[in-house]
Amino acid sequence: MTTARDQLIELIKSEAVFHGDFTLTSGKKATYYIDLRKLSLDHRAAPLIGQVMLDLIADIDGVVAVGGLTMGADPIASAIMHQGVARGEVYDSFVVRKEPKDHGRGRQVEGPDLEGKRVIVVEDTSTTGGSPLQAIEALEKVGAEVVAVAVVVDRQAPAKARIEEVGYEYRFAIGLEDLGLAPQ
Repeated sequence: MTTARDQLIELIKSEAVFHGDFTLTSGKKATYYIDLRKLSLDHRAAPLIGQVMLDLIADIDGVVAVGGLTMGADPIASAIMHQGVARGEVYDSFVVRKEPKDHGRGRQVEGPDLEGKRVIVVEDTSTTGGSPLQAIEALEKVGAEVVAVAVVVDRQAPAKARIEEVGYEYRFAIGLEDLGLAPQ
């Protein structure tokens, strides 16, 4: 029987890995690019992402919400929220803006009140860990308790070490070896 994870790996390999010369957000050069936004917003892949990520975080107690820095985290958090409901599990989602709004309530973290609540920062793929770390900083300002960072695809780059170095658990669902790729 093919699992949701196996199906997601096949979709990523066939539709979200691009070969060529790319510059990553970090400024680093790469010979391939994993474009998970192409799939995280796709009707076939989004439910699989939700299922795989729910499996990844299932053993972390007391988590009430998932989310991260907009834009990469948004569809991941939504997929977890929707697939959670399908399983009878309750996870709200939240969005962390890159900067606080300069109008309205001036919020940087949108969604439910997270003060004193256990949350997981999610991301589609991470190279340096910069986006999850930026999200963590904003979440701590509103009093959330960040218990982990969970990433769909780990690029085997500095992200894991940087996040763990500042005291957060780092988990990922799919590694480069699963996609037949070597670290760059």
